[in-house]
Amino acid sequence: MSKKNEAGTEKTTRIVLGCDHAGFELEKHLVNFLRNEGHISEDLGTFSQDSVDYPDFGLAVALAVSSGEFPRGILVCHSGTGMSIVANKIRGVRAALTRDRESARLSRLHNDSNVLVLGAGFTPKDEAEEIVRVWLATQFEGGRHSRRLEKISLLEEKACEDADRDFWSYHGNTLKGTDAEAHRLLQLETKRHAGTLDLVASESVIHPAILETTGSILTLKYAEGYPGDRLYPGCEVMDEIESLAIERAKLLFGAEHANVQPYSGTQANMAAYFAVLKPGDKIVSMKSSHGGHSTHGGSSSFSGTLYRSFRYGVRKETELLDYEEVEELVSRERPRLLIAGGSFYSRVIDFPRFRKIADSHGALLMVDMAHLAGLVAAGIHPSPVPYADVVTSTTHKTLKGPRGGLLLGRKKLADAFDKAVFPVLQGGPLMHVVLAKAVCFKLAMGSEFREFQLQVVRNSKALARETEKLGYRIVSGGTENHLFVVDTGSGGIDGSIAWKQLESSGILVNKCPVPFQAEGSFGGIRLGSLSLTARGMKETDMAEIAILIDAVLRKNSRLSGGVTVKSVVEDLCSRFPVYQ
Repeated sequence: MSKKNEAGTEKTTRIVLGCDHAGFELEKHLVNFLRNEGHISEDLGTFSQDSVDYPDFGLAVALAVSSGEFPRGILVCHSGTGMSIVANKIRGVRAALTRDRESARLSRLHNDSNVLVLGAGFTPKDEAEEIVRVWLATQFEGGRHSRRLEKISLLEEKACEDADRDFWSYHGNTLKGTDAEAHRLLQLETKRHAGTLDLVASESVIHPAILETTGSILTLKYAEGYPGDRLYPGCEVMDEIESLAIERAKLLFGAEHANVQPYSGTQANMAAYFAVLKPGDKIVSMKSSHGGHSTHGGSSSFSGTLYRSFRYGVRKETELLDYEEVEELVSRERPRLLIAGGSFYSRVIDFPRFRKIADSHGALLMVDMAHLAGLVAAGIHPSPVPYADVVTSTTHKTLKGPRGGLLLGRKKLADAFDKAVFPVLQGGPLMHVVLAKAVCFKLAMGSEFREFQLQVVRNSKALARETEKLGYRIVSGGTENHLFVVDTGSGGIDGSIAWKQLESSGILVNKCPVPFQAEGSFGGIRLGSLSLTARGMKETDMAEIAILIDAVLRKNSRLSGGVTVKSVVEDLCSRFPVYQ
């Protein structure tokens, strides 16, 4: 890390330097100059005036900066042109060829240059010193320049994607060339995804970097075990990847321990149970028909088979969690594990109260925050981590990451959790997904992610409000997160029929139980705002979508002017593309 003086300029910086034979003398002079100035410099050569190829040394410095190992780099050749061309071929490098102090200053102020390139044949040593001083002292201005750099980054990403595509096309290894039928199916799904409005609360649109990572070379590697203790050779990079994901998960959620290997949320739940329960132990959790998840003790799940399950629900008059029932049930049954969290509960969960109930009756507390993880990470929903003994989650819902699971827990139970994941439940971790999780955790730490989550909740509330205005009953009367349930049964429309009708018009929702209706029935539909928000939609668009849903459910496929619902959906999809 660099330190800053009172003026705000960088006082100590880690700098990597490189040169060719023509830049040898000036570069070695600058290495000593920087060290005397109190900076930390590393010289990658060349180390003599014997003729060398400048791309070799320009590449070494550019890669050191691109990887994040060094925040700044300096390159020197005779004119500086060759080194500039080489360095700017590497993703994330902004190399600036400068001949004077003003151009160096502007390269930092406006372009956030991270590699300074000097021409030894045109720059005296004393002038080079001043150029370097100015370059190190100048801070990036941001503002309008950030927008311009973002455009450069997008061009860079596009160029890299095109290069990858051209490489595989040249070698005849594209999916289309290898398996035309598989390619056709992939294209069909891409078209379907782009042309429908996805209101499925458990689905989102993920960052292209996460898509890239999950399709990477990491899928080739076996890495059974944990960092520093693998069952396969060649896992040095795998250790770094998993350690990075673990540390980011712990930092993001303030957890004492994290396991990033679970293949899914269900397997994260299984690992939590296997770590602290024995077959036949009692668990208390939310009824599936009231918002809970089947893996929390449902009769159709392994959890309902292995453990003795007792279920709490919501109050009939409010459809809000019945904490008195939770307390009464825990007090009577004395379970080993109390479970909070679910699949379609739309209100804030009182985790401190769950903790108090668990402590009062000697139970451990588990929270499944699969649907809430992104909201928790953004500080929009209270975090269960300080209160629960173990927290499980998926990474692909509100967290906007790859498909997979996550387990967070107390340090004292860390060994038990890790052993439950491997070797009890899983073999080799999916390292391409583990790295994608690390990317997801980093993105979730940013201000853009928080603003996205705020808009998700705003859109969810707006959609619930507009749907209610059209005469539909919203379960619990509203929402405080990314989803809610519409009681279509109260209007004589079965949820199992409603979701099919909506799908035929390009609107995707889940059929969903409604509390206190007949067991096994689907009296409603679950609506979520994640994917709509990812497309860039706002509250006013939610009002339009509510009207479209109403038109379909009332079997009025045509709107005013004879326009069909499906054509309006297609127009919305074109105006708000999935990847803009």
